[in-house]
Amino acid sequence: MIIIAGLGNPGGKYEKNRHNIGFMAADEIARRWRFGPERAKFQSIVSEGLVEGTKVLLMKPQTYMNESGRAVGEASRFYKIKPSEIIVFHDEIDLAPGRFRMKTGGGAAGQNGVRSLISHLGADFRRARMGIGHPGEKELVMPHVLGDFHKAEQPWLDAMLQACADALPFAIAGDDERYQGEVMRLAPAPKFSPRQAARGEL
Repeated sequence: MIIIAGLGNPGGKYEKNRHNIGFMAADEIARRWRFGPERAKFQSIVSEGLVEGTKVLLMKPQTYMNESGRAVGEASRFYKIKPSEIIVFHDEIDLAPGRFRMKTGGGAAGQNGVRSLISHLGADFRRARMGIGHPGEKELVMPHVLGDFHKAEQPWLDAMLQACADALPFAIAGDDERYQGEVMRLAPAPKFSPRQAARGEL
């Protein structure tokens, strides 16, 4: 079994925030692979499905971003899942909008959901880092990540979400390098600066 966790904040007010791109990825994976109905478990909204024969537990923690590790940690202990069998989709301000990178281990780089996961799982889980860009100034980071995607960003966002779902078998098979390459092949990052994206100047 593989656990896939999309990070975000619960509730309608956060639904379209950049910080919720992990939830968006989870929803697209569930749609693409026809996962079963959602239910409440492990302090999360979960669903189950098969990706080319491998069972996947899909999680959207309802603990708020900063406590995501409590939910994923509970599920991993219940199923005795190793960190290498956990893939976490989350927003990444240090990547330009539309860029996608896979990474195993390392620090949190200021992402509080990842920091919480590290505290509950250790660092060796797999991170699907989805670029939302940096607004350029430290004091603008919070309104940037908790702001909604601009309408002009929707094309690259939709393309990346779909690519993450379509190419998922590579990640399930453990080939993160191939998965990263396939996502970027299917959804090349747009040619504009993070500052432009933050201001909606696309």
